[in-house]
Amino acid sequence: MKSNLLNSNFLERAVGLLQSARQQVVQQVNLIMVHTYFEIGRMIIEEEQGGEKRAGYGKGLLKELSNVLTQEFGKGFSVDNLEKMRKFYRTYGKSETLSRISKKTITKTQNHFRWRDLEQTTFKLSWSHYITLMRMEDENERSFYEIEAAKNNWSIRELKRQYNSALYTRLTLSRDKKQVKKLAKKGLVIESAKDAIKDPYVLEFIGLPEQTSYSENELEQAIINKLEMFLLELGTGFTFVARQKRISFEGKHFYIDLVFFNRILNCFVLIDLKIGELKHQDLGQIQMYVNYYDRKIKLESEHKTIGIILCQDKNEAVVKYTLPENEKQIFASKYKTVLPSKKDLKHLIKEVG
Repeated sequence: MKSNLLNSNFLERAVGLLQSARQQVVQQVNLIMVHTYFEIGRMIIEEEQGGEKRAGYGKGLLKELSNVLTQEFGKGFSVDNLEKMRKFYRTYGKSETLSRISKKTITKTQNHFRWRDLEQTTFKLSWSHYITLMRMEDENERSFYEIEAAKNNWSIRELKRQYNSALYTRLTLSRDKKQVKKLAKKGLVIESAKDAIKDPYVLEFIGLPEQTSYSENELEQAIINKLEMFLLELGTGFTFVARQKRISFEGKHFYIDLVFFNRILNCFVLIDLKIGELKHQDLGQIQMYVNYYDRKIKLESEHKTIGIILCQDKNEAVVKYTLPENEKQIFASKYKTVLPSKKDLKHLIKEVG
């Protein structure tokens, strides 16, 4: 007979503890590997700078080092990978603080290296993350994605998707130079409703072509089918609450397409989906939804509700003259169902500017 001495809660806790420990070991190994590659990159550059000045010395050095390390440790030390390590140090070794901290983490004792205080070091992502980040030429843009990837625990796939959808560029569209610098130093800091809004939103993951006829119901269903990706596009702090949320008063029923809650702003976020160009009636409708939630749904401890209309096109004048001056809770943003080209982004920047 099967023993029932161990209850399920005990077993779950034991399994959870071991899974957590395993994850921490993997993270620690990744962290050590990143610092190791940084140090190898530093050693290569210092050897090149202090070595023979004849043509081809650097290339020969990498080839010989590759042969030795491959014989000793196996795969992972091709000339191409060693060049990445050299570039890694060149990219991140510029920071005086980072370089100083990194060198403090490694000491040499009797021909053996010993690592210490890794939790205090600057690198927080995997080597694969840094390979992707090093492809970004703009230092401010690279810094932003590094901060956001660490803060939001982005996978490689998520990092590449956010970069390919030009998240940094989209966030800079409505920000002045001072705020753009803040993005590079601190990442996206959400302090007001406007901080959480993008224009445009990029929904390439839902699989609807840009210039194809589809209904609002089909758009909503496509978003629901890819809800995890949509939450990633919305940004930090969003949790899903409901779709087609019914509100009723005076015998009439209205349906809000999508309802979310943002934990950072501590408020509900209502999203209305519109096909085609934005109309002034659409703004009046989302205003009604927001007013209802503020007066009937939200708790006293929660902040004012945010309303977002996602539309294919909008006239800025319609938004300006329909909404009250200094309106801070209602927003109209375009959405695109394909990744924007650089030409499209430049056009958007010109429009906003």
